[in-house]
Amino acid sequence: MLFLYNTLTRRGEEFQPQEPGRVRMYVCGPNLYGPCHVGHAFSYIAFDVLRRYLEFRGFDVIHVQNFTDIEDRIIETARSQGKTVSELAENYISRFFRETDALHIKRAHYYPRATEFIPRMIEMIQSLLANGSAYALDGDVYFRVRRFPAYGRLSHRSPDEMMSGARIEIDPRKEDPLDFALWKGAKPGEPSWDSPWGPGRPGWHIECSAMSTVLLGETIDIHGGGQDLVFPHHENEIAQSEAYTGKAPFVRFWLHNGLLRPSPEEDKMTRHLANFVSCQEALQKYSPDALRLFMLSSHYRTALTWSEEAVAAAESGVERLKVALRPAYGGAGEAIGLPETAKKARDAFLAAMDDDLNTPQAIASIFELARGINQARDEGQGGGSFDEAQAVLRELAEILGLRLEKKVEIDETTRKHLEEQIAQRERLRIEKRWAEADRIRQELAKEGFLLEDTPAGTVWRKI
Repeated sequence: MLFLYNTLTRRGEEFQPQEPGRVRMYVCGPNLYGPCHVGHAFSYIAFDVLRRYLEFRGFDVIHVQNFTDIEDRIIETARSQGKTVSELAENYISRFFRETDALHIKRAHYYPRATEFIPRMIEMIQSLLANGSAYALDGDVYFRVRRFPAYGRLSHRSPDEMMSGARIEIDPRKEDPLDFALWKGAKPGEPSWDSPWGPGRPGWHIECSAMSTVLLGETIDIHGGGQDLVFPHHENEIAQSEAYTGKAPFVRFWLHNGLLRPSPEEDKMTRHLANFVSCQEALQKYSPDALRLFMLSSHYRTALTWSEEAVAAAESGVERLKVALRPAYGGAGEAIGLPETAKKARDAFLAAMDDDLNTPQAIASIFELARGINQARDEGQGGGSFDEAQAVLRELAEILGLRLEKKVEIDETTRKHLEEQIAQRERLRIEKRWAEADRIRQELAKEGFLLEDTPAGTVWRKI
């Protein structure tokens, strides 16, 4: 049985989806005013492993991750850079896909953008106004927090205790300081949409409720995000969603990852404080496997401190795992004790993962298996049992998103040739000369390079 810690109930619970065999999962995605950093990656990798493990266990997972493409900081950043909001968003969406693909993070089934769901948000706000859960004020619309009796059950604080909390919008016009914006009246020079309350744009919190209810339904199985989103964002999501649908709970399992700190003295990485390491920087220095191993060596609910030394140590650990996947020496005899070692490691791995995704323990079992494989090779053992043990190692590594691939080295001439051929193929595709474009793909395949088309562009990998 798989047990997950539910922030809502503050205890580990056996996970069962509301629909047998199918899991509806929503994970909060990036605000597109800047590049993703390794703190974001810590969260995305944690929920990537959750999805991988659910799929390994036979569940059909429907995974949604949103893009916030309209918000105060996006508007401010676009204005400072002389760009439109949509230009800035497109730039960071492309970068997001490049970096998450590089980190072996499986793509969500849906990546909705907030600006695509404004009609749904307006519909929800109208319903909340109609049932008294919200009020309009000079072109703005606010949610009445104290009209929702269960407010605070996720963060386990009463509304009065929350008055001293962070990120409460200060506005003396509001009926209550805790009331939060569902709709913001237009300001000069800002993007806006027509609404029954005049031109404006949605508040931050209503975005996720609109996207999740459209794509996953009125109640979902798992909602994930960082611990910094518990209040006010996720607390507000519960209130507005349940007040709109009349159904509870909006989410059955709330899962929150700990935060990645830039140093022991700081609570978390944040772009507006510029105290972060970007994913791009990290990928330039370390392999994706090393970054994943470093992050998964800490339990997802535990805070982790970024450390160059720790990531470098993870890089060495990845190399040890790669060594375990090397072939046995020629003429090696059958590895007698290895099947038992592999079974023990696999059982320990699954037991750890069933215990709220205890990846540190799961990783320990992988290294124990790798040690047994390497010892068998060094002792001149091999055969079918050796191959089967390596297959188990690959299986367990895949659940954690570790590819353990050999680094592909190509010379500058080959790299230039690949880039020229990819560019030529793209020109042919634009001109709809499909047969000639396919011919380039086939020729490169003969040379040992497979082309893959992604939303961020065409990439190659060695076959």
